[in-house]
Amino acid sequence: MKRILVLGASNSRTSINHKLANFIASQVENIEKDIVFWDEIELPLYSPQLEDEIGIPEQVKSFKKRIKASDGIVISLAEHNSMPTAAFKNLWDWCSRVEKSVWADKPMFLAATSPGGRGASSVLEIIDNLIPHYGGNVIATFSLPKFKANFSSTGIVDEMKSNELTQKISTFKEALDS
Repeated sequence: MKRILVLGASNSRTSINHKLANFIASQVENIEKDIVFWDEIELPLYSPQLEDEIGIPEQVKSFKKRIKASDGIVISLAEHNSMPTAAFKNLWDWCSRVEKSVWADKPMFLAATSPGGRGASSVLEIIDNLIPHYGGNVIATFSLPKFKANFSSTGIVDEMKSNELTQKISTFKEALDS
């Protein structure tokens, strides 16, 4: 059985990106989800001096093992002022100290959502452009605007966005199976 690492890249306890990432992963049949919860990876803010003092935190080593044990990764990105959240960036910074290939060339589905009409598309574009330089193998991207209006417990409400997501999940599944 394939294993997917699922990350809502926001440390908010009520993260809409956590919900979207889990929904996307749940649409892939015959997989085991490894859901990341931020309280498992609380980290001090990275600095070279702190790394010299404390080394690499165990939470980072554990997260890297989870990446390597996965067959694919689903990340839904939250946007703070058009940028990734500080929590996500900090995790990435720490992981890059273990090895530059943070994402271990695993097939990735990148998504983003927000309450607004752009669906966190700025952060999605930024990360989609950067992540290949750190071992990210992006298979599909998806942005969902106006989360509260376009998402329900049964899925994506907007028919066009739902069809788009279904098609992109299919592409991601093919990459997992190859």
